[in-house]
Amino acid sequence: MPRLPAPAYPDDVRARLESDAKEIVARYPGSRSALLPLLHLVQSEEGHVTRTGMQFCADVLGLTTAEVTAVATFYSMYRRAPGGDYQVGVCTNTLCAVMGGDAIFESLQEHLAVGNGGTTDDGKVTLEHIECNAACDFAPVVMVNWEFFDNQTPESAKRLVDDLRAGAEVSPTRGAPLCTFKETARILAGFPDERPGAVEASGSAGPASLIGLRLAKGETQPARVVHPRSAAVEGDAPHEPSPSEHLSSHDAPQDTSASDPSHPAGPAAEEGE
Repeated sequence: MPRLPAPAYPDDVRARLESDAKEIVARYPGSRSALLPLLHLVQSEEGHVTRTGMQFCADVLGLTTAEVTAVATFYSMYRRAPGGDYQVGVCTNTLCAVMGGDAIFESLQEHLAVGNGGTTDDGKVTLEHIECNAACDFAPVVMVNWEFFDNQTPESAKRLVDDLRAGAEVSPTRGAPLCTFKETARILAGFPDERPGAVEASGSAGPASLIGLRLAKGETQPARVVHPRSAAVEGDAPHEPSPSEHLSSHDAPQDTSASDPSHPAGPAAEEGE
């Protein structure tokens, strides 16, 4: 049997979305270019991209629903089914996996009793594996609604999701404060983040990200190879890295992260410093 047409938004919701959509489309010389932010807009309404949302995008841009669906199904940032308030993504790509990402993902699946893409019964957390969080120097990395939680362990990740489900205040290792998935989607649609201090809190890359730049500028001596902490030769005295050595986020003696005191992420540093 053919599917029935997508149900329409209530009149008040559609009027509000049309006003927002008009603002989005006006940013682009060609209306079709507004499709990605429009999909974020409709996702911010219901927490995922519904058939109604895709029909709305098609109506606004003069596209077919097939054209909109092709884009919505191509990008993993658009949900196709209901999800939780917090999307917890565990990087399982090469470096994070080697550093413990696979173990984190497996422990969270068992702890939350959900599979990949599954949502907890309370509707708070959706768990998924991510191919790359673009933060390899802080591996293993977990992201919650696209905010970074660096240098995680299975234990710290379980504490993190427990806090999210309990409604406790949770602060990312760096970047803006957490907000819900729907609120994040609206920000990604291009609307201002009006939370006090959120933009200023976005910060910059951490010390591990900037070491190459500092070396290129001649600000430190060339790095030399040192034994990692876990592979010290028996009988060797504990090695304390000097400022001239390549300090990873795991080796550097820096302030600890609230997410896991035993795995410091370090303070953010501005590129020009």
